[in-house]
This record gives sequence, C-alpha cells and structure tokens, in this order.
Amino acid sequence: MALAGFVALAWGNTYDLREERVTIPNGAAPSLDGVLALPATGRGPYGLVVFVHGDGPVDATHDGFYRPMWEAFARAGYASLSWNKPGVAGSAGDWLAQSMADRAREVETALTWAGSRPEIDARRTGLWGASQAGWVLPEVAARRPELRFVIAVSPAVNWLRQGRHNLLAELRAQGASPTRIRAAVDRSDRTRALLGAGATFQEYRAAIGDSEDMTAARWGFVLRNHRADATRALAVARVPTLLLLAGHDLNVDVAETEAAYRRAPAPLRVVHFPDADHAMLRREFAELGLRTTLTALFAPRDLFPDGYLSGQAAFVRDRAGQG
Repeated sequence: MALAGFVALAWGNTYDLREERVTIPNGAAPSLDGVLALPATGRGPYGLVVFVHGDGPVDATHDGFYRPMWEAFARAGYASLSWNKPGVAGSAGDWLAQSMADRAREVETALTWAGSRPEIDARRTGLWGASQAGWVLPEVAARRPELRFVIAVSPAVNWLRQGRHNLLAELRAQGASPTRIRAAVDRSDRTRALLGAGATFQEYRAAIGDSEDMTAARWGFVLRNHRADATRALAVARVPTLLLLAGHDLNVDVAETEAAYRRAPAPLRVVHFPDADHAMLRREFAELGLRTTLTALFAPRDLFPDGYLSGQAAFVRDRAGQG
C-alpha cells in the first residue's frame, strides 16, 4: 500500500475519543470485559450511552462498527460503554446460554457499575441497542425509569413473528418460487411446533433434518428465547425513545415495530432511513461487498446514511437539557 493509502487508512480509523478497557463485576456470573469510550478531552462527569448488542458473537467494539457512534456521542459530551458477549474475544461464558432476561440483568449490572464511576454522570445515562436488543431495552427501561433516553435501532418486537418475517422477506428478495416458499413455511411451522413442545435438539434433528445454521447450542438459545415479546415492557416503560428504522430491513417488520412503539406511553421520536438496511448501512454499500470493505477501512463514517450519527448525538444532547 502506498504511503497515501496508509495515511488515509490511519485517518479514517482514528477517532476523537479515549478508550479504556474495563472489567465489570457480575455477581456469581463471569465478569464483563468491556470498553469505556470517553470524550477526547476533559475529566467529566460525562453522560453515558450503554450499548446493547444484537444477535451473534459480538465483541465490545463490534469489530470497530461502534466507534463512529462512540465518536459522535463523545463530541456531544457523552461516554459509551460496551462489553464482549460471554465467550467472545476471550471472555468467559457462552452467549448462547443466555436468555433475554439474562441479558437485561447484565445491562442493569453495567448501569450500576457505571453509576459508581467518578467520570460518569448517572443522571444523564441511557441505552443504545439494535435488533435483538429490542427484547432487552424495554425490559431495562421499565425497571429503570430514571434513564434519560433509549435509542432503539431496528428493534424486533415478537420473536416468532420476526423470524417468519425474516424468512419470507429473504425468500422474496431472492426471487424464490411459490413452491420453495411453501416448503420453507412448512418447515418453519414444524419448527415452531417443536419449540412449543420443548423438543430436544435430537428431536429437532429427527423431525427437520440437518441444518447448517442450527447447532445444539443455537437450538438451546432459540428454545430459551422464542417466546420473547417486547409488548408488555413497552406498555410499562416511559423513558423517552428514539426509534430508528430502515427502508430495506429484511430482518424486522418495520411497520409492526413502529406501530408497537407508537402504542407505548413513552415519549417517542421516529426517524426513517429509506436507503438503509437492517444494520443501518447505506444500501449502496451493503450490496457491494468490496466497496463496503474499502469504505470500512478508509471512511467508516460514510457507511451510515446521512443524519444517522448526528441525529443520535443531537437526541442525547437534547435529553441532557431536559428535566
């Protein structure tokens, strides 16, 4: 790579913030290995955004994906806190052994720990979460009314309906035939029946057959969480919420999510990004693998749609000024 390329790479991945590796005690469970990202200057106390991951083996930085957001929050005077999922990046435990209730308790543990830090202003603390975090954020907000804000990015509401929506959306995007769609729905229905009966993985394999994306550990995770539904907690939580929705979301039924959040009592601001996908990447990048890789290396902030980073920073800044 030419010198200019190295300079561009270094600049594109240099962020206006300070990162501190932290360990959060977690009672009888393994401690949480995390990162506390602070504004580049000053001593605080800063407001705090606690990050709640979506699905999958996510580390504290989400392979660097979170850093543009951390920078935007830092420039607004906020720190960000995130941690490795259990079993990820050398952390103890297994994230597939968790329930959504386990994940909510984990977030509360992190909130309590952060509230004891001198550089954090516990009165200006809120949550950020994406996708699967849709079953965690409302639970925590319902139990922690003192939170200043929630930022929910592409959150799901009902586990089983979300799975069916994702299945059909992906098949239709692939141009699947009606016969293939019917076969997939039949398989999904049989899987749902097995979940409802509390079937073992061996029983699943016997009834459904081999599946590349369904291991014994994953089956246990789905079995543990397939009844998850955010509706009850949304009806209780009253923490002001920023709901960010994408126009090309194959994972989540955006219309159902928006309707559920609008029925809830919490003050709500909804922002749509018509040209973004579920991960809030610009669709033009999401569909071009090499271009996305190069952009992530040299200009990671450009992966997101216009207004995505600045809008979140403005929301937390506005919440800081309200009683």
